[in-house]
Amino acid sequence: MSESTATLPTHAVQTVRATRVVVADDHPLFLLGVRHALDAFGDIDLLGQARQSTELVDTLRRVPADVVVTDLSMPGGRYGDGLVLIGYLRRHFPDLRIVVLTMLGNAALLRRLFDAGAVTVVGKCDDLSHIGLAVRHAMRGVRHISPSLRAALDRAAAGRGGMPGAPALSSREIEVVRLFASGLSVSEIGARFNRSIKTISSHKMSALRKLGLTGDAELIEYARASGLAHPGLARREPAHRRGRGGCHLPGSGRAA
Repeated sequence: MSESTATLPTHAVQTVRATRVVVADDHPLFLLGVRHALDAFGDIDLLGQARQSTELVDTLRRVPADVVVTDLSMPGGRYGDGLVLIGYLRRHFPDLRIVVLTMLGNAALLRRLFDAGAVTVVGKCDDLSHIGLAVRHAMRGVRHISPSLRAALDRAAAGRGGMPGAPALSSREIEVVRLFASGLSVSEIGARFNRSIKTISSHKMSALRKLGLTGDAELIEYARASGLAHPGLARREPAHRRGRGGCHLPGSGRAA
C-alpha cells in the first residue's frame, strides 16, 4: 500500500470536542454580533443565547455548556446581574467557566470579578473577536483581561504614580455610593444623614477618585455590579445605556 493511500488505525484518530458556549446580553444586536464573531472560531460551538438572568439559567439547565459569556450589567431576571449573578452561577454550576463583558475598567471592580469567580473579562470597547479568545483562555483556566481594559488599568495606575490597586472606600463613602446608585439624589442622601449637600458630594467625588471612575454612570454601574445598590429602592439606568460613551453595538448607533 502506498503512503498516499495509507489510512490511520481507528484508535489513532482523535476527535477534539468544540467548547460549548452560552452568551447572555440584554442587547439583541450585540448578541447577533457575538454570534457572528464566534462563527470564526472553529473550536467554539454557540449553544444558546439569553437576554436576562432567568433565560440564562434556564438555558444552562437545558444545555451542557462549558463556558458562559455574560454581560456584567443585565437588568431584569430572577437571578440578578453583576456579582450576584456570578455568585449564583458559581454555586449552581461549579464546573462552568465564566467570561464577563463590561464597560468598566477599574481595578477595584476587576479584582471583585475575579474573586467572585470570573476567569476572563472582556471590555465592550474591544473588537468582538476578543470574546472568542477569552473563551479559549477560560477553558485553559487562564485569567485574562482584554486590551481596552488593560489600557484603562494602565492609565489609572499611571495616574496613581504607578501604584497598583485602589484604596478602600470608607464606610460613609460606601453608604453614599449605595444610596446614590439605588436612586436617591445627593440632597436626599444628605437629609438622611443630616449632612450638607457639599459634604455628600465630597464623599461621592472621593469614591469616584478612589475607584478610578469618571462619572455618575460608571459609579452607578459599579455599585450595581458590586451588589451595593439596594434592591428595594428605585434604580437608575446608567447614562451610557442611553447613548453615552464611545462603544457601540454592532450595526447600531446605541451605546453598549
